[in-house]
Amino acid sequence: MDPTSLEIFLAVACETSVTRAARKLARAPSNVTTRIQLLEEQVGAQLFSREGKKMTLTREGRTFVTYARRLVALAEEARLAMKNMATLRVGTMESTAASRLPPVLAQFNENWPSVSLQLTLGATQDLAAAVIADELDCALVARPPRDQTDNAVSFDRHGLLHVTPIYQEELLLILPPNHLPVRDASDIRSRQLAALEPGCTYRRVAERWVRLTADLPTLEVGSYHSMLAHVVAGNAAGVIPRSVLDGMHWSADIEVHSLGPVDTLLISKRDRRSATLQGLEAILVSSGAATPGSSARPS
Repeated sequence: MDPTSLEIFLAVACETSVTRAARKLARAPSNVTTRIQLLEEQVGAQLFSREGKKMTLTREGRTFVTYARRLVALAEEARLAMKNMATLRVGTMESTAASRLPPVLAQFNENWPSVSLQLTLGATQDLAAAVIADELDCALVARPPRDQTDNAVSFDRHGLLHVTPIYQEELLLILPPNHLPVRDASDIRSRQLAALEPGCTYRRVAERWVRLTADLPTLEVGSYHSMLAHVVAGNAAGVIPRSVLDGMHWSADIEVHSLGPVDTLLISKRDRRSATLQGLEAILVSSGAATPGSSARPS
């Protein structure tokens, strides 16, 4: 009882005609008739009452329609599951993609050469929403320390996600050259805070810290290079992970102030953890444990 025969049966049931079903399926009418006869032999029941050219479902046929639809749907689900195993959809923050992922992706490609990795860059809130909606298989996102977590950065209120800590980033406030040391945001001489898009956890942490003691508007920038340019020009203070700043080899002598640690987490749906996803997770955990200044702790 193959899916093709079931699809032919459902088409005839819908069209009540072998000719119309054959035209819809781009098959010869004789082929459709033969498939229906073989299917009736397999199930041991007459599925259609043949009244001239009209094909009407018998009582057994009406019962079998429900099972045929379920079997066809199950076959399609299995096909998609096998297809999805060949592609792993990974979301990541831009900072993590730039500073952490190149060796991880190289190792994954060596371990899983038949699996294609599809990368999507985005902010934490957007990436978490995409994982929950099954638009991504997993994502690397940021979470501030527990005492700094509020509703604005809570992305799993219903407990749908499996969470694995991978890295711990030191988040920096970067200041123009020769800026005096800061104790709090009231010491910042710049008129605004440069940060990435609103869904960025790093931006939320910095905004929360700034607004405890000052009222600086946020200047939204499209990249860390743009942010650094504004900082060097004296137009803004910026917020950036130390690993990204270290990797940019910026020549200007900017000043920095630590805003503390922020965890990088790998999130995935609890009921969508394929073997390939777990393979990527193992490589990430290993890379986190081997990276200075990072910590990988089991969830």
